[in-house]
Amino acid sequence: MNAREPVKHNPNQPRTIAIAGGKGGVGKTSVALNLALTLARQDNRVLLLDGDTDLANVSIMVGLYPRKTLANVMAGECRLEDVILETDYGLHIVPGASGVQECMDMGPTESLRILRALYNLENRYDYVITDTAAGLQAAGLHMIAATELACMVVTPDPASLTDAFSLIKVLRRRGYNRIPSILVNMAQGASQARSVFQRLDAAAQRHLGISLHYMGGIWRDETLRQSVLNQKPVALLPVSDPSCRQFHTLADMLDVRLSQLPRRKAGIAAYWHKVSKRESANPKALGKPEPQTGNETPSLKHRCLKAVDEIEAVFSEAPIDPLLRYEAFTRLFALLGSTLDSDVIEIIQTGLGAFQWENLSPERKSHLAIHLRDLADQISPPAQEPQSRELIHPVLREPFYDRISFGEQDRLVRVLKEQPADISLDQLLRSLSGNDQGRS
Repeated sequence: MNAREPVKHNPNQPRTIAIAGGKGGVGKTSVALNLALTLARQDNRVLLLDGDTDLANVSIMVGLYPRKTLANVMAGECRLEDVILETDYGLHIVPGASGVQECMDMGPTESLRILRALYNLENRYDYVITDTAAGLQAAGLHMIAATELACMVVTPDPASLTDAFSLIKVLRRRGYNRIPSILVNMAQGASQARSVFQRLDAAAQRHLGISLHYMGGIWRDETLRQSVLNQKPVALLPVSDPSCRQFHTLADMLDVRLSQLPRRKAGIAAYWHKVSKRESANPKALGKPEPQTGNETPSLKHRCLKAVDEIEAVFSEAPIDPLLRYEAFTRLFALLGSTLDSDVIEIIQTGLGAFQWENLSPERKSHLAIHLRDLADQISPPAQEPQSRELIHPVLREPFYDRISFGEQDRLVRVLKEQPADISLDQLLRSLSGNDQGRS
């Protein structure tokens, strides 16, 4: 259903928050939705931008299936107000907000029309929360840079920490100077959540020279998992419910953090407008333009971008000869690896993160994992463990009968029969070797 417009108008800029994550599967969308509902439940006017994908995942989690998204607005088929959905506590949702990135490909007039509509819309709210696109793609990076506070969701999974660190590193390299807040989701308790944050914070201090902000943790429980399946967010439960109360605590932590940050003079739409003007000159920059090296002339840049466009166009045609694809990309990787530096390593990490590994069959996943482990061992061989003591000592020979010492076996049997029952072991051995003449 379409939403009514808020009656009140916010005289100041809304507080803008980006809920981000290195990759999917960390519960980012669930956190964004429950936080937005909690703030709306506290009598705030909240707008939730679904920038995760064009599939409108946020609205589906509350049982709404939009007929139109921001893509329809860009096509001139409707107004921005026509795609807004309203759910519990008056929360407003804009599905398909990731399409804002497509404004970069539109003409100045059309782009300005959409961004002006977004500007007029966001100023009616107290909070604007963006469920950002996952990964290291340009759309997700710009969504984070457009807000005044980035809340990055991680889990105890080590891969989640690696992805979050890569995202922070890429943001820093592209001019993002604000300190991200870290929210640990699916934690077993406060102790584990704090430990997970400390591991990520230690890596950021050591390699990036920054200290991260701890936003808190969301505990793993069955109620939260079932709420996603039932399309009933836990923020709709009574405040006394532990799962619901977690997000009220998170909302309090958010307000404390926002009170420590100065309000931005420009909102999300203003940021995107600046990006649209800067895109042609420097598509890589986020917060500030990067200096020119002197070697990257406009003509060279145009040629590079044109070559990429041509490759994309060729491989978009189907079917493509597998051998042709293999040769083309092998040559590209050889060109990329001809000079291994920090930029090349970042490109490789970003490219691997962009692949949709979840689409592989289990057999292909297993085969690829084995190959990547072998490659990792070649890049950084594991330390050799010292040999165990069992390997250091000489191996003992198997026992055998010594005929030289004890004679033939029939003599041994005869001697054993002749010995008294109370003979000692020493006497018995001397008898067998012929040294005890008195008893032999």
